[in-house]
Amino acid sequence: MSRPEDMLKELRIDRRSAAKAPRRRRWPWVAAILILLLGGLYGLRAMRPIVVETAVAVDAAQSGPTSLLDASGFVTARRIATVSSKITGRVLEVNIEEGQRVAAGDLLARLDPVDAEAQRALVRSQLASSQSQLAEAESQLHLAELSLRRQQDLIDRKLTSQSALDAAQADRDSRAARLLSLRKSVQVASDQLAVAELNVANTEVRAPFDGVIIAKAAQPGEMVSPLSAGGGFTRTGIGTLVDMDSLEVNVDVNEAYIGRVQPGMPVQAVLNAYPDWKIPGSVIAIVPTADRTKATVKVRIALDEKDSRIVPDMGVRVSFLQAADPMAAPVQGVWLPERAVVTTDEESHVFVLEGEVVRQVAVTLGDKRDAERLVSSGVSAGAQVVLTPAAKLRDGSRVSVEK
Repeated sequence: MSRPEDMLKELRIDRRSAAKAPRRRRWPWVAAILILLLGGLYGLRAMRPIVVETAVAVDAAQSGPTSLLDASGFVTARRIATVSSKITGRVLEVNIEEGQRVAAGDLLARLDPVDAEAQRALVRSQLASSQSQLAEAESQLHLAELSLRRQQDLIDRKLTSQSALDAAQADRDSRAARLLSLRKSVQVASDQLAVAELNVANTEVRAPFDGVIIAKAAQPGEMVSPLSAGGGFTRTGIGTLVDMDSLEVNVDVNEAYIGRVQPGMPVQAVLNAYPDWKIPGSVIAIVPTADRTKATVKVRIALDEKDSRIVPDMGVRVSFLQAADPMAAPVQGVWLPERAVVTTDEESHVFVLEGEVVRQVAVTLGDKRDAERLVSSGVSAGAQVVLTPAAKLRDGSRVSVEK
């Protein structure tokens, strides 16, 4: 027979079990909602177009001559000058800044002209004094000549002595000699004044030719001197001026291939800063000396295009071109940027833009030139291909072309 205590335990409600049961039923609903939300976000993200960069396929038959040789070098200026003053002095003002374009004769800087102007004033005074003495000497010589003529007239009439005539003659000769000396003194003073004027003009530093300032070397208050070595507090110049019309390219060609290069042959230059900009040019000359450390020969190249984007010391790649043979069969296919081609173990392919989607197209590769690749089949001229395709790009992916 059960005791009353056991009967009460059987009738007691277990509240912990009752509380846990509803929680186990809510968790599946929460997980389902989270899965639906994540799936929706993934779906929206998958619908977003992929931003791509494209290039146009160029017909190989119309792409021009092929490259015989590639070389690298730098843009150099044949006309570059450190503009300095002709005299030593303290800088009063500087009228240039880096990047400023100036014309020949423009005032670049001005030195303190106090010393030069004081020297000019002194020479002017000396010239005025010499000119005054010259005028006085000319008057005295005129009087001496008149006195000599009177003495000659008197001696003819036996009214004076020979000694008086000799004295008049000596006086005239002395004054003529003094006049000659004073004329030379006036000429020397005039020359000194011209030099003093030139020294005053030399306090103004002017541009020797048209160009662009690439370096500003002096500030107001500093000393400049054409004879300075640049140490201490004395500058050697005001700034550096470059004639941008004198820019050319210097490349080092391996001496084993220098025989392929000829003066006047066409080239195509590509600046490292602008890899998609092809600049036509031609070979100016082959410098007749070799670098024994690098086994190279320097070649000078003229650029046919003048542009403000081309600046000295830019890196450049040059392709020496062979003129197309009119009797040769035209090249079949298109030229594409090499970074548009994706190569795997199975095949090489590109992504061609069709409206708002891309299609993966298998291609057959041919020759290579610079950063381009010849595609002999698979892509037609004028087609837009994706450059550097992203790993998530697939056949049929929606894309947006980068502006």
